Amino acid sequence: MLNAEKLVPLQAAIDKAGLDGWLIFDFHGLNPVALGMLELHGMATRRIFVFIPRSGAPVALTHAIEQGPWRDWPAEWEKLKYSGWRELESQLREMVSGKTVAMEYSPGDAVPYLDRIPAGVIEMVRDAGAKVVSSADLVTRFYAVWSEDNVASHERASEIVASIAKNAMNRAGDAAKSGQPLTEYQLQQWILGEFAAKNLSTDHGPIVAIGPNASNPHYEPTLEHDATINAGDILLIDLWAKEENGVFADQTWMASLGQPGDKKKRVWEAVRDARDAAIAILRERLDAGKSLSGGEVDDVTREVIVSRGFGAWVLHRTGHSIDSRDLHGSGPHIDNLETREDRMLVPGVGFSIEPGIYIAGDVGMRSEVNAYVTDSGVVITPHEYQKELLIV
Repeated sequence: MLNAEKLVPLQAAIDKAGLDGWLIFDFHGLNPVALGMLELHGMATRRIFVFIPRSGAPVALTHAIEQGPWRDWPAEWEKLKYSGWRELESQLREMVSGKTVAMEYSPGDAVPYLDRIPAGVIEMVRDAGAKVVSSADLVTRFYAVWSEDNVASHERASEIVASIAKNAMNRAGDAAKSGQPLTEYQLQQWILGEFAAKNLSTDHGPIVAIGPNASNPHYEPTLEHDATINAGDILLIDLWAKEENGVFADQTWMASLGQPGDKKKRVWEAVRDARDAAIAILRERLDAGKSLSGGEVDDVTREVIVSRGFGAWVLHRTGHSIDSRDLHGSGPHIDNLETREDRMLVPGVGFSIEPGIYIAGDVGMRSEVNAYVTDSGVVITPHEYQKELLIV
């Protein structure tokens, strides 16, 4: 839970941003930022507000019948109670009237991962006399960042995931050569077995897809929708997993079962070089202590693919936030295509880099690594990532 130690740097950031405070709202678990920042022991099913001022003690506005989750709220901090809506709105007005407050709100829905507060609640807060601005930078710095334990768990998972991916590619090649080829679904299930054996877990997937199926970025094989992995196929494996209470490692590997044709080579080289352009600008700017936004990285990456003549087949952003809780997190995304991501990539944040080209009915290729930012620059995982198309 938010405590006195965590409060000091948080209030310094609120003050530096020129805000009167951060107003955290939740109802029925709708706002993951609220859940992560407050870490209540038991979910509140009624509306809650927590006001963290630029100085002084935080104030929680809670429902009278739901005091259990607040048992660890520091005694020296204020905790108000309400039962009816009139009481709620009256006490909210006393908390925020005349103040500029940050909330999980993204003007124009520029970044949906930040747009967590219902429009009606924004109206309520404004009617209470407050000016509402986005908490985007606060979310980045105090919710999305990785701890030292997070980094260590991600590093361990990353190397295991990379090893499983390469073994899966070789397994597919050996089976095709033997005359008893595997199906996408069979290989997917083998990967899941390897995760379990290595004490890793995942929420769904992985994606195992031959060329035409891989042209659908979110294809996933099933018993009913499956294809055989034969000699001559391009094979995409996108797999993500984590340790218990750890941070996800999320990677995509590409292989060709036999020598690929010239077009497939050109697609792969465009994807790889786009990924490497992202890594290059990250290292150039962050290693030198210069600022860089997720949107800038996305623009640089996509330009490589456009310059190779494959721009029409770019269907998604370059990468997504990976925060300490979620695979698709609330930190800065590598995106200026789907959303308008202008947040800076500050120390502690993590994300994927995964440009792709998807030519419907023909082939899909993607190359994915992860990155996290430190005080001295950027680290790419896995440390030995794919440089050439694997020929198996």
